[in-house]
Amino acid sequence: MRVIIAEKPSVAKNIADAFKVKKRCDGYFEGEEYLITWAFGHLLELYDAKDYDDKMKSWRLENFPFMPQEFKYKVKEDKTKKTTDLGAKKQLKCIKDLINRQDVEAVISATDYDREGQIIADIIFAYLKVKKPIYRLLLNEWTEKEVQKGIEQIVPNREMKPLQDAGISRQQADWLIGINLTSVATVKYGGRGELLNVGRVLLPTLKLIYDRDQEIEAFREEPYYKLAATFEKGELNYEGIYTEDKKDKFEEKSYLEEIKQKIEGKIGRITKKEKIEKTEYPQSLFNLSALQGYVTSKYQGFTSDKVLSIAQGLYEKKYITYPRTASSVLDESLVDKVRSVLFTLKKGLPFEDEIQFSVSKKVFNSKKVESHSAIIPTYVVPKNLSPQEEKVYYAIRNRFLAQFMPPAKIEETTIETTIEGTPFVFITKGKIQKELGFKKVEQEQSKEVILPSLEEGMQFEIEKLALAELKTKPPAPYTEKTLLRAMETCGKQFKASGDEEDKSEDEKEESEFMDAILSGFSIGTPATRAETLKKLNTTGYTVMQKKNIRCTPKGKYIIEMLPVKELMDLEYTGRLEKTLQDIEKGKVTKNDFLVHIKQFVASAIKDIKGQRARSLELSSSSTIAPASYRASKATSSAQVKSEERERLGKCPYCGGDVIEGKKGFGCLGYKTGCHFVLWKEIPDLQAYGKNLTKTAAKALLKKGEATFRNVKLPSGEKRDVLVKLVKEQENKEAKIVVNLL
Repeated sequence: MRVIIAEKPSVAKNIADAFKVKKRCDGYFEGEEYLITWAFGHLLELYDAKDYDDKMKSWRLENFPFMPQEFKYKVKEDKTKKTTDLGAKKQLKCIKDLINRQDVEAVISATDYDREGQIIADIIFAYLKVKKPIYRLLLNEWTEKEVQKGIEQIVPNREMKPLQDAGISRQQADWLIGINLTSVATVKYGGRGELLNVGRVLLPTLKLIYDRDQEIEAFREEPYYKLAATFEKGELNYEGIYTEDKKDKFEEKSYLEEIKQKIEGKIGRITKKEKIEKTEYPQSLFNLSALQGYVTSKYQGFTSDKVLSIAQGLYEKKYITYPRTASSVLDESLVDKVRSVLFTLKKGLPFEDEIQFSVSKKVFNSKKVESHSAIIPTYVVPKNLSPQEEKVYYAIRNRFLAQFMPPAKIEETTIETTIEGTPFVFITKGKIQKELGFKKVEQEQSKEVILPSLEEGMQFEIEKLALAELKTKPPAPYTEKTLLRAMETCGKQFKASGDEEDKSEDEKEESEFMDAILSGFSIGTPATRAETLKKLNTTGYTVMQKKNIRCTPKGKYIIEMLPVKELMDLEYTGRLEKTLQDIEKGKVTKNDFLVHIKQFVASAIKDIKGQRARSLELSSSSTIAPASYRASKATSSAQVKSEERERLGKCPYCGGDVIEGKKGFGCLGYKTGCHFVLWKEIPDLQAYGKNLTKTAAKALLKKGEATFRNVKLPSGEKRDVLVKLVKEQENKEAKIVVNLL
């Protein structure tokens, strides 16, 4: 007899069904070969600080940093009653009794195949001091065939030690950072009972939102102009846009007014007609972030957290594969399985004959799969789905089917109309959907622009000329879709105004390129990002404005006040997540990682304690270099050795050399404790459309001031802007004061 421990009761039921086990007891199923029981996610949780030491019941700065010599676990608490969760306690006893039965020879862990699932069972085994052999069942779906196949391929649980180390490292690191920095930040800055949550994933995500809000606030709209002509001949008419060197937007209105005057009353002649057939392919299979982004942007009433919950439910009901994946392709070993699933799902569809199985690198590519393949349906066809389940399931199913359908084809027509006697050209574009292909799955129609029958050599009168004034648009606020994407790529995405769907092919290609070079660098994991967005709202750091996510005053306060800037540095955060992945692969040890985290926490708390606290009302001054904001952050990211870089001047505090980095101009004295930095992006200066240049930085270091000449104001007036460097000796902070001359 062997005990199988699943992560949830629903999964235990799937396993029982696979082995035709019908007998259900209190807390488990009993068959002839297996006793199948379950956890409720985490049954055990780490001690609170106060559980180790009574003095930690009250938050006092002198008690931090607090780092246990050994981390201990307890039965999880019922958060509403603030007492031990009796259900968890009972289930833990059930598991213990089953394992200790005389007829049980071994234990099989059947929790989710990821680092969090791994430690759910491993922590139970350690807590109960299990001595019997432990094995691991590794599955990507809970269908009957897969469970029966998987039980024949179980592996010794000790082989999962790297995955366990990664999970424990994540858990302990988040405890050390969260408990220590939340407590100290709340005492230092929180005021009357204002809890200020600080977390490894929470803060960098908030910083992304903060930075985007700052970009929007600093944005100054600029006018631009377009000249449109309506050409007419009898019943035929069409519109063209004046284009010069592939550009149809112009900053100078007077320039277009001159052209308008020169061509009024003239004849336009079609000098070129070009037709190009373009092929469109379906987007890649869903990973979790892409699924969440798709559903939240397409349907009302969904959050990323809700999408994950529904997908998890579909997974536990055997309708889809494991949802918490970062991969958008499938492992090549799944070819036969996918062929079978496709054959089952396409039956009876009106376009069934167009769905043909094929093997391509776009779908099957083992090199691009980390732990789990992309999300796809299983061969189990669902029944009685709720309306919300239907939306999530059919999004997954349709994206899967689309991979095996013909591409869509679009015919794009470009007409060039030259105004006779002039070099001026107007461009007209049309688009016709020639073949729907994979778009039939979603019954999707492209927006067509149908042109009249036009041929080269035809002449038209200019019936109307219109000079339009338009405005540049600010960056779009983050939505759940775009924020999840930014978290997935650690903020390194191609930024464009408006929704990502409006990107050009070149921009999409650039995004894919960034994905490739940042593989492994991310904020959080697919499993945690939705919870992070939810927590940002519940902590009061962000607020939803329809589908847009905006920073609240409280969120701005913690970002601007907290001196632990590494937590807001996306590269640092990305490296932490990459290191956790490297622990999974056995490339980095748990001990080395946790030593770094402890050093980081100790340093962070020292910085917070040493900083002057500011009231919760935000200051409007532009602080450029808080004492703890490491100058190395402004300089260390550059690839050129510091010894080879140009010296721009001397540090006003330590006299060290100042050099240029990616984000600012920093003192090389950071190695001996100097924190002086002049940042390139200064909000008060960006309000005038300027960043701090190398020339200006040199002037500030030499004379304490720099002047930007003939800066164009929003009113259109041009003025000089004076930038002054103000030293604050007490805290060794540098402030920039910006004034108009």
